[in-house]
Amino acid sequence: MDISGRWVAGAALLAVALLGGCGGPAAPPAGTPAAPAAPGDAAARAAAALADEDLVGQVLMPFAYGADATAVSPGSVAANRASAGVDTAADMIARYRLGGLILTGQSADDPTAASQPTSNVDDPAQVRRLTDGLQRAARALPAGVPLLVGTDQEYGTVARIRTGVTALPSAMAFGAAARPAATRAAWRAAGAELAAMGVNVAFAPVADVHAAAPGGVIGSRSYGSTPEAVGGQVAAAVGGLRGAGVAATLKHFPGHGQTVVDSHADLPRLDRSLPALRSGDLPPFRAGIAAGAGLVMTGHLDLRAVDPGTPAAFSRPVVTGLLREQLGYDGVVVTDALNMAPARRWPPAEAALRALLAGNDLLLMPPDLPAVHAGLVAAVRDGRLPRDRLVASVARLLRLKQRWAAVRQPALSTLRGAAHQHAAAAVAAAAATVLRGRCGGPPLLAGPVTVTAAADQAPAAARLRAGLAARGVAVVPAGGVPVHVVGQGDDAADLRADAAVTVATDTPYVLAAARSPVLLATYSTTAAAMDAAAAVLVGAAAAPGRAPVAVPGLPRSTCG
Repeated sequence: MDISGRWVAGAALLAVALLGGCGGPAAPPAGTPAAPAAPGDAAARAAAALADEDLVGQVLMPFAYGADATAVSPGSVAANRASAGVDTAADMIARYRLGGLILTGQSADDPTAASQPTSNVDDPAQVRRLTDGLQRAARALPAGVPLLVGTDQEYGTVARIRTGVTALPSAMAFGAAARPAATRAAWRAAGAELAAMGVNVAFAPVADVHAAAPGGVIGSRSYGSTPEAVGGQVAAAVGGLRGAGVAATLKHFPGHGQTVVDSHADLPRLDRSLPALRSGDLPPFRAGIAAGAGLVMTGHLDLRAVDPGTPAAFSRPVVTGLLREQLGYDGVVVTDALNMAPARRWPPAEAALRALLAGNDLLLMPPDLPAVHAGLVAAVRDGRLPRDRLVASVARLLRLKQRWAAVRQPALSTLRGAAHQHAAAAVAAAAATVLRGRCGGPPLLAGPVTVTAAADQAPAAARLRAGLAARGVAVVPAGGVPVHVVGQGDDAADLRADAAVTVATDTPYVLAAARSPVLLATYSTTAAAMDAAAAVLVGAAAAPGRAPVAVPGLPRSTCG
């Protein structure tokens, strides 16, 4: 069979599993989710018919070492043997009857790098070969249903696949642009590219509402500090991904935006009253659920008002009580990575069992996969994990797979197409924000320009130089009008006192300490964001954005 038709074949296999038929539905046009078909009890019957080993495998989404499903380096073989007792990702799927796999990747500026033990993504063609091989391995399982292949592709600071794809700006840039239609178009473009590479689950968008004050661990991964505005952006992003045939994931329930502690390293406390939580943190999750999010990710957060001391992902009052019963969500719930510090307070198999009993359906990146799989099978057989509880989770997963498996996979030639590039550039241009200086009119700088940068901002500075030069500005190594670029992790010490212009490429908070007569925020380091900044500085474009978070002492924009 031509591997490019695996989505259609996957839909057929899933239809057989759910309906007992002899073939799948005709595939809809590219990028169109399958129409609802099987009633819920059909999915439950299909799940109930699976062996215990298959049921357990369906709720696991580990990672694997190696850039190919079957042909990997000796180092990757050794790492897979150490972590899972197998040689390759395909072997892992076969041995543990897996229902999903996450693609991982590391980069120097990624705040989530601590949970990424390896990188198995490089360029789109390699990712497509990898996911094709993973799906072949999944089709050979007794369950015979397609694999959920997920990755953290938020864009901005968290993006696993960075080469050869259309680079969207950060969530905060979308919030500054405040154009939901543009958000939907950009995320539909991004979703089409993920689908072309064989990724059917995006662990995005972030639904966390940023704290009203500076600081906070989520930073530019959040769309902003206003629940209603964040909800509108989240709904638009979900709609774009859905339109491209990719399942969106809302994270990190019940809301990571008020915390200053990184849940990769420790358990953050949420000292929010229930009324404050309902009005300030939950609206974006409600909006994303209403827009059709395929999954909700539970965070490793200590929600003191509901279940003090227990990470939310392991709390039945949070997952079942708050998310399922109070918000009425009956879709797939996935844990945040189980290799993060708050989840490691228990042995891996016990953590997995607790997460399922709390109400989660999919266990992300469980450490010690052999122990987790064996432990959950044993828990089913001795009654600690009621089989009907596990069947309910697998039924939800089968419904999700049925919904998305019949999407015809786009060709890799769709990546970085003109329409996709335009959609991303439109958001970057709309996000550009002047927080000090003239709004429109003559250029904000004149004469030769020297662009300098804080540590780690050299690539962004190079893109800004290119954008200025393309608009006829003389860019010189020294002696010109100083333009200084700051970004993620920078503070007042990274500013330049004599800069005529300071450009912030991450959250805009650092601009509160800047003395420059012109302050410009781009919220992102993409080529499109830096080109938009250059256009504003030379007077070729307005700066229509408004800071989606309050910067002490500065307006949201000088543009009204």
